[in-house]
Amino acid sequence: MELDERTLDTIGLYVRRNLRDWMREAGSELTLERLDLALTERIVRVEEELKAQRELMKQGFEQMDKRFEQMDKRFEQMDKRFEQMEKRFEQAERRFEVLETRSLETLRAMQRFVYWSFGFIASATALIIASIRFL
Repeated sequence: MELDERTLDTIGLYVRRNLRDWMREAGSELTLERLDLALTERIVRVEEELKAQRELMKQGFEQMDKRFEQMDKRFEQMDKRFEQMEKRFEQAERRFEVLETRSLETLRAMQRFVYWSFGFIASATALIIASIRFL
């Protein structure tokens, strides 16, 4: 059976008018005043808990900020180390350039020696052959 709006409004009005009386007759300890007081106390407890949670969150954020600052310091230290390594690599590169220059000079000197030696051997061979023919 479906109830229309008018019937529901009438039932709601009837319950509202008689609810306090029914609660008093039943001897219930939960009166509207006590219920209101209990709800107020719960609201206060919830607000206090929210305040405590807010403080904990602030502390957590402060700790995270400190950790980020520590990480920034570590990154700065690593940057300094990388700069030092870069300087060392530059020094090593200069040394290799010097070694390369020396190696090229030595190679040129060896090539000249080989050319001179080949020329001397060829000349000596030609002189020996020429002297054998004239004898």
